[in-house]
Amino acid sequence: MGVFVFLPLILPLTALPVARLAEQHLHPRHAARLLTAVTVILAACSTLCLGLLMVVGTAQLPGNPLPDSWSDPEVRAAVPYDEVAGRAAIAALTCVAAGWALTLYRHIRFRTCAHRTLALLPTAAEVAVLPDDAPYAYALPGSPGRIVLSTGMFSSLGARERGALLAHERSHLRGRHHRLLLAAQLAGCANPLLRPLRAAVAYSTERWADEEAAQATGDRRMTAHAVGRAALVSRRATAPGLAAFAEAGPVPRRVAALLAPPPAVNGRPPALTAAGAATLIAAAGTAASTLSALNAACALFLVLEAATPL
Repeated sequence: MGVFVFLPLILPLTALPVARLAEQHLHPRHAARLLTAVTVILAACSTLCLGLLMVVGTAQLPGNPLPDSWSDPEVRAAVPYDEVAGRAAIAALTCVAAGWALTLYRHIRFRTCAHRTLALLPTAAEVAVLPDDAPYAYALPGSPGRIVLSTGMFSSLGARERGALLAHERSHLRGRHHRLLLAAQLAGCANPLLRPLRAAVAYSTERWADEEAAQATGDRRMTAHAVGRAALVSRRATAPGLAAFAEAGPVPRRVAALLAPPPAVNGRPPALTAAGAATLIAAAGTAASTLSALNAACALFLVLEAATPL
């Protein structure tokens, strides 16, 4: 197993250069899906390696339910770094599990409370306008999904801007962006090095919805104006795992992108450009992380299988 078990814990660093370049050079739809896939794969490999280290560490603890032969000196010699890293992995995995549980709890609680509130409205229309002076708008997934906005946001936008807002939120529902955001958020809980990729996924989903809103309205400048105006009046309601119309951080970049020509749908960065090189680095890091995790898992399985009596 050796040092390979530790590589997936730090290899997410190789994916960081591609995040900003993917935002700039890929269509937002492709960037969101690519970054989510890379984030989930790296998080899975990182968690698997923590699990392998936990198995080794658990084998050293008295009273563990594993076979006694797993803690023999010969097994410990074949699996290095077991005494310190194994116990640390137990604490790390406990934190990962707690982060996942808290994230899922907040996500489910928010969706449940939101749907319960909407059930009190007299009609079950696609667009639900809540009597609230705080300006906010978001897409609430479900069966069926609905668009929620407050009277504060409704009154702050003109008729055409409201059309852009609704097109933006319909894009979130149609593309099921909440799944990408939740997957990236869970991956960030698995490895703190993946949190920048989580922010990149959030930005890409917003840009994806912006582009589809601009296409639906036929006016990129007006859509940019709607995004900027909503950001100025919004207080940003907290919605775990959901996409909000006016996120505070990337709004200036979103507005600038909408004022620029639309991105190429099938655009792929050449290998000799910075974006292409970053993509290759991220792909190599992801492949190395996967191979390292599988190598460590197979090595540990063979060692422990040989040490386990029939």
